[in-house]
Amino acid sequence: MPRTIKFLFEDNSIPDQTCQAIDGDSVLDVALDHGIELHHNCGAVCACSTCHVYIENGMDSLPEITDKEEDFIDRAINPTLNSRLACQCKITEDLVVKIPDQRQFNGH
Repeated sequence: MPRTIKFLFEDNSIPDQTCQAIDGDSVLDVALDHGIELHHNCGAVCACSTCHVYIENGMDSLPEITDKEEDFIDRAINPTLNSRLACQCKITEDLVVKIPDQRQFNGH
Protein backbone atom coordinates (compact mmCIF):
# COMPACT_ATOMS: atom_id res chain seq x y z
CA MET A 1 0.00 0.00 0.00
CA PRO A 2 1.41 3.42 -0.90
CA ARG A 3 2.41 5.65 2.00
CA THR A 4 3.39 9.30 2.21
CA ILE A 5 6.37 10.70 4.05
CA LYS A 6 6.65 14.43 4.47
CA PHE A 7 10.24 15.48 5.04
CA LEU A 8 10.91 18.69 6.93
CA PHE A 9 14.41 20.13 7.27
CA GLU A 10 16.26 21.97 10.04
CA ASP A 11 18.19 23.69 7.24
CA ASN A 12 15.54 26.27 6.30
CA SER A 13 17.07 26.72 2.85
CA ILE A 14 15.67 23.29 1.86
CA PRO A 15 11.93 23.22 1.11
CA ASP A 16 9.70 20.54 2.62
CA GLN A 17 9.30 17.51 0.40
CA THR A 18 6.53 14.91 0.29
CA CYS A 19 7.51 11.47 -1.02
CA GLN A 20 5.72 8.23 -1.80
CA ALA A 21 6.84 5.04 -0.07
CA ILE A 22 5.67 1.47 0.31
CA ASP A 23 5.24 -0.61 3.43
CA GLY A 24 8.52 -2.06 4.63
CA ASP A 25 10.75 0.66 3.17
CA SER A 26 12.93 2.43 5.70
CA VAL A 27 12.81 6.19 6.09
CA LEU A 28 16.46 6.22 4.97
CA ASP A 29 15.62 4.29 1.78
CA VAL A 30 12.84 6.70 0.89
CA ALA A 31 15.03 9.75 1.52
CA LEU A 32 17.85 8.41 -0.63
CA ASP A 33 15.47 7.22 -3.38
CA HIS A 34 14.16 10.79 -3.64
CA GLY A 35 17.55 12.53 -3.64
CA ILE A 36 17.29 13.78 -0.08
CA GLU A 37 20.66 14.10 1.64
CA LEU A 38 20.71 11.99 4.79
CA HIS A 39 24.06 10.71 5.98
CA HIS A 40 24.40 7.01 6.76
CA ASN A 41 28.06 6.35 7.49
CA CYS A 42 27.59 2.74 8.64
CA GLY A 43 25.69 1.70 5.53
CA ALA A 44 22.31 1.41 7.30
CA VAL A 45 23.18 -1.38 9.73
CA CYS A 46 22.44 0.47 13.00
CA ALA A 47 26.10 1.02 13.84
CA CYS A 48 26.29 4.83 13.96
CA SER A 49 24.06 7.84 14.55
CA THR A 50 24.44 9.81 11.31
CA CYS A 51 20.95 8.93 9.98
CA HIS A 52 19.35 10.37 13.13
CA VAL A 53 15.98 12.01 12.41
CA TYR A 54 13.04 13.39 14.37
CA ILE A 55 9.66 11.71 13.90
CA GLU A 56 7.20 14.62 14.01
CA ASN A 57 4.11 12.51 13.34
CA GLY A 58 3.55 8.74 13.15
CA MET A 59 5.95 7.52 15.87
CA ASP A 60 3.41 4.97 17.14
CA SER A 61 3.35 3.20 13.77
CA LEU A 62 7.10 2.47 13.80
CA PRO A 63 8.70 -0.69 15.19
CA GLU A 64 9.66 -0.43 18.84
CA ILE A 65 13.09 1.05 19.39
CA THR A 66 15.78 -1.50 20.24
CA ASP A 67 18.41 -1.09 22.93
CA LYS A 68 21.08 -0.93 20.21
CA GLU A 69 19.29 1.86 18.35
CA GLU A 70 18.70 3.75 21.60
CA ASP A 71 22.43 3.54 22.40
CA PHE A 72 23.31 5.14 19.07
CA ILE A 73 20.61 7.81 19.39
CA ASP A 74 22.19 8.79 22.70
CA ARG A 75 25.36 9.58 20.69
CA ALA A 76 23.53 11.70 18.10
CA ILE A 77 23.65 15.48 18.02
CA ASN A 78 20.66 16.95 19.92
CA PRO A 79 18.61 13.78 20.51
CA THR A 80 15.04 14.19 21.76
CA LEU A 81 12.19 11.89 22.75
CA ASN A 82 11.08 11.71 19.10
CA SER A 83 14.55 10.79 17.78
CA ARG A 84 15.02 7.65 15.72
CA LEU A 85 17.57 6.27 13.27
CA ALA A 86 16.14 6.46 9.76
CA CYS A 87 17.67 3.09 8.84
CA GLN A 88 15.60 1.42 11.58
CA CYS A 89 12.24 3.07 10.83
CA LYS A 90 10.25 0.63 8.69
CA ILE A 91 7.22 2.34 7.22
CA THR A 92 3.71 1.02 7.83
CA GLU A 93 1.81 4.35 7.96
CA ASP A 94 2.21 7.92 6.74
CA LEU A 95 4.94 9.86 8.56
CA VAL A 96 6.26 13.36 9.05
CA VAL A 97 10.04 13.34 9.53
CA LYS A 98 12.39 16.23 10.30
CA ILE A 99 15.97 15.84 9.06
CA PRO A 100 18.69 17.51 11.13
CA ASP A 101 20.99 19.94 9.36
CA GLN A 102 23.29 17.67 7.34
CA ARG A 103 26.01 20.32 7.10
CA GLN A 104 27.12 19.19 10.58
CA PHE A 105 28.59 16.10 8.88
CA ASN A 106 30.74 17.85 6.27
CA GLY A 107 34.07 16.13 6.02
CA HIS A 108 32.76 12.77 7.32
